[in-house]
Order: sequence, then C-alpha cells, then structure tokens
Amino acid sequence: MDYLVFQLQAPLSAWGETAVGEFRPTANYPSESALLGLLAAALGIRREEEDAHAALRKGYGFAIGVLASGRLLRDYHTAQVPGRFKLKNRPHHTRLDEINLPKGDLNTILSTRDYRQDAASLVAVQMRDGAPYTLSDVVQALAKPRFTLYLGRKACPPALPLNPQIISVENAQAALHDYHKKLVERSSEKVPAFERIVWGEGIESGMVHDLEVVRKDRLLSRGHWQFGDRIEYVALAPQGEQ
Repeated sequence: MDYLVFQLQAPLSAWGETAVGEFRPTANYPSESALLGLLAAALGIRREEEDAHAALRKGYGFAIGVLASGRLLRDYHTAQVPGRFKLKNRPHHTRLDEINLPKGDLNTILSTRDYRQDAASLVAVQMRDGAPYTLSDVVQALAKPRFTLYLGRKACPPALPLNPQIISVENAQAALHDYHKKLVERSSEKVPAFERIVWGEGIESGMVHDLEVVRKDRLLSRGHWQFGDRIEYVALAPQGEQ
C-alpha cells in the first residue's frame, strides 16, 4: 500500500482543542481537522467550499508519529472588537473595517492561548476509496502549496519544508519508520525517536494500541467551525525499530 509521509516542525504550533470561554488550549500533536485544513490550503481549497472539505475528510486518513511534544507556551492575549450591534449594516471585509470606530465603541476581549514550542511530528496519509486527489497530486501540492501553510494558527509557519514522499509498505507504522530512518541518515543533528504513534479508524496501522481516546476534531463544517467526536488510537511505546 502507498502512504504519503511528510514532516511538521515549527518554533510554535497550536492544535486547537475544545475551547470554552476565553481559554484556547492546544493538543501536543496535530488534530485530524488541522491536517485536513493543511491539505486543503496546499490544494487551494477555500474555506467556503464545504463539499470539497467533506470530500477530503472522507478520502484520507492519518497516522501521526510524535517525535517531540514540545513545551507549553501560554500567551495572554487581548483584542479589540466592536459590539455586535455596531457592525450592523456596516461593511467589514477587513480587520481595519471592523475596528474603524470611535474608541468608545470598541470592546476589549481577554483570552489565554496555548502553543507548543519546538514540537515535531511525522504524518502518514492513507488514501481511501473515492479520494478526490491521488497521493502524487497531494505531494505536488504540499511541495508547492497554493495558500500559505501554517501549523494551527497564522503565527505558526513551518520551520522546514514538509518534504512529502510516497512510501510503498504494508502499513502506516512501516511508512513512518521508513521516513524516520531516512531523516536519521541525512541529518547532522540527533533525530528523536517516536514518543507515540496515533491513528484514526480505518487506518492500516500495523500496531496494537494502548489507549483509545475521543477527540472532537472530526470536521463537520469548515465555514461554521463545527466539529464532531471521533475515536483515536494511541501506541505509547511504538513497536518496531526507531
């Protein structure tokens, strides 16, 4: 079976979890919805193209090899926003339009946003029946993306090229280990071993999982930021060579 494998590494990344009130947490490895958004950006799919996003969700599954969870960075964030009624019947296509009001009509929102510092992962993509693009198409898109790629938030660009490769092996574990071995061979610095490997339902993982967790990262509507629950499997001590 063919797998598309690429790397994700950045000084800052933010993989959004369920947000309540002013707190915006992050997981320590990518969510399914974030990976689908990354593919969509590379392919040039806009946020309002709901059918295209749904096709991506149905067409591809992911396994993630976590090399480094990174360190937590918590940012105290403030932003000015107008009251809801102040925007009524006013065009606000840009951020400047939105805040172009007298200071007395602007409110201040306080929030706490979490990031991961120096996190790194490898991602294996498995194509399902009916996938809208071949793995070769996705490789080309990740190598030369249509839209800017970032790791969760716009303040989190990748530190390195994603270096996508198609690897023909029997399962996702073998694909991740093959890519990892090549990283070790060509890197002048020490490449960490996998901390864990996680995967979704329907993936030929080649591993026995230690945990089943529920994540609310199943994309329902990109335009309305709606997400549902899905099951994710976790191997805490991945089998095989590191």
